[in-house]
This record gives sequence, structure tokens and C-alpha cells, in this order.
Amino acid sequence: MARIVKYLSVAVKPLNFAGTRIDYIDKAHRRYIMMDLIAWMETTFGSHIEWKQVVLIGMTPLFLIGFAIEWQVMRKRGSRQQFCQQFYWKDILTNLTLGSSYQLFELAVHVLFVGAAIFWFWHHRFFTIPINGWTLLPIFVGVEFCYYWFHRSSHRVRWFWTAHVVHHSGEHMNMTTAMRQSMLYPITGWWLFFMPLVLLGVHPAVVFILYACDLVYQFFIHTESVGKLHPVLEYLFDTPSNHRAHHGRNDCYIDKNYGGVLIIFDRLFGTYVEEQEAVDYGIKRQVYSHNPLTLNFHEFIAMWRDVAQPGNLKQRLKHLWAPPEYERGDVPVFG
Repeated sequence: MARIVKYLSVAVKPLNFAGTRIDYIDKAHRRYIMMDLIAWMETTFGSHIEWKQVVLIGMTPLFLIGFAIEWQVMRKRGSRQQFCQQFYWKDILTNLTLGSSYQLFELAVHVLFVGAAIFWFWHHRFFTIPINGWTLLPIFVGVEFCYYWFHRSSHRVRWFWTAHVVHHSGEHMNMTTAMRQSMLYPITGWWLFFMPLVLLGVHPAVVFILYACDLVYQFFIHTESVGKLHPVLEYLFDTPSNHRAHHGRNDCYIDKNYGGVLIIFDRLFGTYVEEQEAVDYGIKRQVYSHNPLTLNFHEFIAMWRDVAQPGNLKQRLKHLWAPPEYERGDVPVFG
């Protein structure tokens, strides 16, 4: 570890983030190239960079290469009918459209509001945690812990489900499914789940770069081209098998396997399930549409429609924070 730190580190002066002097120099090792890059980017483009999207957009060529390899593997492995079912072209185009609109909208909202809000938390932090070889791994585990609770809340709190439902509404599984995301994410406040780390003193850029790395990993586990891996890997990590189970609408798979890279928090908090029976992809209240507007807003509109129904105000408002299935039928949506 010491050798790795030596090769990755450089000796430069302390950072200055938004006018606040932040000393990242460690006594044993100098500051990292990662922090130099962050400092240069924030000096050049401003301190409110949407680091998650910077990483994800930069990784787009790798995503396309991964999808091309998956395409070839599945084309050679199964029958033409099976291949066409898994790689339905309308579904793939829908996924790409949803991913693009999500990224553009999140960047816009970040510039208008979220970036400033995140740095408000940073300027009110309790400590300042240095970035070195000894802190990066614990910080990543902390990011994974925050992601677990964000992801779990996205399934069990209807307000957050209005955005996350878009990702689960696809009835096919391939790597483009990872791009099937909602424009509503920045509005619902996903970033708040990571603010405890910022308040503890982890710079926002570090938090969201590590979170982006988490999402990059998850792109490649949205696939049926990889079966179960070694039992040790299945026990520790969110593998393709574990994540396929997460996407199932089978009763045994509903609300399970929330981890991003690690699956240990699911085991710890009782939300782990092993992939056994064939996975039926989709959601209970299925959306039969390739219209991006329908997919983005159908659940959000349905939630407010339930809130507007006559009756006790407390019971009506409960539709905002209760689980998605709260007093609702599984009526499909067309459009």
C-alpha cells in the first residue's frame, strides 16, 4: 500500500476550495493526483461541478464497448428469438433516451440549485478528513452505506419511488438498462443521502466521484451474459446474479439486494436474496409505453392524484412517504 501511495502522490501546496484553505497534505504522503485534478477542475470551471455526471459522461465510450461485447456474446449464445427478446431495439432506444434526458436535467438542476446546496453542507462540516491511502477505502464504504439507504428508500418511500420506478419499468435486462433513469431524481433529493459524509468532512468531489465509480460498476452488472460467480464473490459483491434478482417483480425478489458494489449491507440488514427462480423483469404496476414523458412522470402524477383524493388529510399525505403499494391496485399504465 505504501508503494502505491508513493507512486500516486505528488508534493504540491494545500488546496483552496471556494476560498477555504483545505490542507490535504498527509505527514507520510503528499497529496494525491486525484485531488490535484479536482483542484484544477474547480479552479477552471467553478466549485459547483456535478462530479457524478462528469465521470459518467467520460465513461460513455467504455459503456458502449461493454454493451457491444454483451451484444455479441448473447447473439452467439442463444437463439435468434431469445436474442431479439433480450435486445428489443425499441427498449434499447428508450433506455438511451431516458439516460440522456436524465443527465441533461440533472446537470441543469445541479447548476441552478443542488451544487450550491451541497456546498452549503460542506461549509458547515464538523471536521475535515484528509484524502490518503488510509481514508479512501473507509470513505468508499461510507458512500456504499449511504447508497444502500438511498436505494432502499427509493423502493420503500413513494416520493423517491416516483423517480426510481423508471429504472425498474423495463421488462428486458441488458447493459442499457443501467441508463434507464428518471429526470425526477434531482428534484426528489437523492443527493441528501450523501450529505452526512460531507458534514463529517469528506469533500463533495470525493464523495460523488466515488459514487460515480459505484454507478460505473453497476452498469456492467445489468446483464444476463454472466451467470453466478464464485461463492465468495456472490457473498461480498453485488454481482450480475444478485442484481438480476433485484430487478425481478417475482414476489420473492421484491425489495431485495439494494447494494451497489457490495452486498454486505443487504446481508446485515436482512434484505438479501439469492437468484433462484427465473427472473420476471418489470414492476407490479407495469407501464406499457416507450414514451419518455409517460415513463418519467406516470408515477409522479399517480402519487399526487392519490394525495388529491377526498378523505382524511393525514391519510392522503401518507401517499408521499408510505411504501408504493399503499392502498393501490396493480393496474397497468398505457401510453
